[in-house]
Formats: sequence, structure tokens, C-alpha cells
Amino acid sequence: MILNAFLLALREIRRNRTRTLLTALGIIIGVSAVVSLVTLGGAAKEAVRGQISSLGSNLLIIRPGNGVGPRVSTAGVPLFTAQDVTIIGEQIYGIAGVAPVRSTSFNTIYRQHARRTAVTGTTDNYFAINNWQLAQGRLFDAADLRTGAAVCVLGDTVRRELFGDADPLGAKIRIGKTPCTVIGLLASKGQAGLGDQDDTIVVPMTTLQRRLVGQQSINDISQIAVSLREGSDPQATSADITRLLRERRNLQPNQENDFSVFDTRQIADTLGSSIAIMTALLSAVAAISLIVGGIGIMNIMLVAVTERTREIGIRLSIGATAQEVLLQFLVEAVTLSCVGGLIGLVLAFGATYGLAALTHLSFVFDPQINLIAFGFSAAIGVIFGFAPARRAARLDPVDALRHE
Repeated sequence: MILNAFLLALREIRRNRTRTLLTALGIIIGVSAVVSLVTLGGAAKEAVRGQISSLGSNLLIIRPGNGVGPRVSTAGVPLFTAQDVTIIGEQIYGIAGVAPVRSTSFNTIYRQHARRTAVTGTTDNYFAINNWQLAQGRLFDAADLRTGAAVCVLGDTVRRELFGDADPLGAKIRIGKTPCTVIGLLASKGQAGLGDQDDTIVVPMTTLQRRLVGQQSINDISQIAVSLREGSDPQATSADITRLLRERRNLQPNQENDFSVFDTRQIADTLGSSIAIMTALLSAVAAISLIVGGIGIMNIMLVAVTERTREIGIRLSIGATAQEVLLQFLVEAVTLSCVGGLIGLVLAFGATYGLAALTHLSFVFDPQINLIAFGFSAAIGVIFGFAPARRAARLDPVDALRHE
């Protein structure tokens, strides 16, 4: 009986293709919008996690000032000292590595090519802590740090902009007024929320202090990067670092911290949760069109009952039961909404694939959200098709046969 009702529903859909398409338009738009938003939201969340994790594994970042962002003022807040870095590495349990970081911007020149580039002074631990891989050459070592050697390691963007296809190893570039020898090239890490990670030049901290900017105070380290051992508790380690730095910076119990400790995994989780909430809200708004589509299906089915009143009377008069008539119209409504759902899924697949390529996000096909969206479209057909189907089943055969 159900198969027969389904075949009759397909016949009615083929007979009224234009009306079927217009009726299912709300379902098509709703399904395609919800699936596209959820899929792209998931891809964006994974992209954020990947970008944050590319900054470093189990990474804590310590910065002066209480807060984060470009509007956070650090005026009057003391920077860190080299002794702060040493003591953190010696006294805090669970630390795999620690590195001082000081970044500034310089004009960099090689022959006729010039550009302004971020230059980072640090130690050799910096590369392992921040997951930097060496593409060519070598990294600076303890001897370079001890002597303040005029050497540098280039990010991929700087290499490409200054040297093009030429081999930069052994070449001398001018950073500010200081010539430096290129000893290594870093593998590309791409974009992150903080910008182009490859647009960087890394030099020994002593080189930055002695040759490029000078050292006017012992408080000249603007950031401390800390990597944790596997299995270490980031929150406990962060609390230990906070207590240690409060003691070293002579902060009284009633004083707030004048520094901040950030856990990159927590940042990734927070950003991922924010994206998930926004995706859910947008999907809820898009799902309203499914309700609108269901109302459209109900209206068209009511019209169909009126148009086919005589047909219903004939079926009832020759022995069809009210249940069979109800099932026929209910199956038609569900078939109509399922057709709209399938078209919406096809459109969502194409739109998501294209937008993912356009925004450089990874395209991930999620069977679960597709099945949920299709099931919801079928449920819309049942809910909004029941009233017209019941109206058809309750028609009096005699009155229906008299209908013109």
C-alpha cells in the first residue's frame, strides 16, 4: 500500500513539475543553507585549531600587561629579564623548553629588493618550542648566541620577496644598518590568526641586543615562550609561573598581575566554541526557511485536495478506506519535502565545495549533518502534510462525487 502511494505521489510530482519546484523551494533553501553553514563552520573551527597548533605544541606564552589584543596598554609595565627566563626554566616543573622573545621591525635589503620585516631575537630553543622546521641550511647555535654573531634565519615569505628563485644561503642581507649572513631557511607555516607566520627573520638574542637595537635595560624581553612536557597540566604550570613572576616582580597580594600567561590550546578551544555558537545561531535562522517551506507544502496540498475532491470521492465509493486516502496524501507531502531535501543537499555540496576552495578551508563531508537535514525535511513533510491528508480522508464520498 505504501509503495502504491509512493508511485502515485511520483506521478503527481511529474504532472506538476513547476508547482512542485516552487512548493519545495523553501525546503531546498533551508536544507542547503543549514548544511552549508554547519559544514563551513566545522571547517573554520578546524582551521583555527590548526593555525593555533602551528604556533607550538603545548605552548604557553607570557606577555607583559593584563590582557590580550592591540588595545591592551603596556605603558609603564616592566618587560621581562633574561634571569626571569632562566629561573622559569629551572624552577617550574613540567617545562620542556623556554625561550626569550623580542620582536621589532626593520627595513631589510638585499641588492635591489627591500621590504619591512619583523625581526625576532631569541635563543635556539625558540624553533623547537614553536614547531619551526628547517627547510635548508642550519639554525644558530650556542656559539652564535655567545658571540652575538651576525647571522639570521629567514621565513619563507622573506626568502621569496628578497631572493625570488635565487639561493639565499650564505648571502648577506642588511637588517637596518647591520649586514647579516643567511644561514638557514624555515619551512613554511602559512597564515595564522596573527598574520603571516612566514614573514619573519630570526636572529640570536645577543645579536639583536648588541648589533641591531642595543640593550638599554635588563628588562628588554617582550615575551617568554614556554613548551610543556607531554602529560603536563597547563593550568597547574600556568599557576606556578604566575606565582613565581609575582614574587620576582614584587607584586603585593592586593595588586593585579602586570603580565598574562596564555595557553594556546585554551585559545583554540575558546575560538572553536565561539565559531560553533555562531554557526548554531546562523543555522537556526536558516532553519526558519524549512518551516516556511513546510507551510508552503501544506498550502499546496490543501489546494491539491480541493482539485482532486472528485477523485477522492471515486476512490472512497469503490472501496478505499479513509486510512488509505490519508496515507496517499501524507506520502505525497513527504515525497515532496524529500525531493526538496535531496535537491538542497546537492546544492549544499556544490556551494560548500566552492566556498571552501575560495576561502582556503578544508572541505570535509559530514554524513551526520546531511542525514539530519534530510530527516528533518522528511519530518516537515509529515508534520505539515498531515492536516491536508486528514481533510482528504474525512471527505464524504457522496459530497465529493458531487463536487465540480
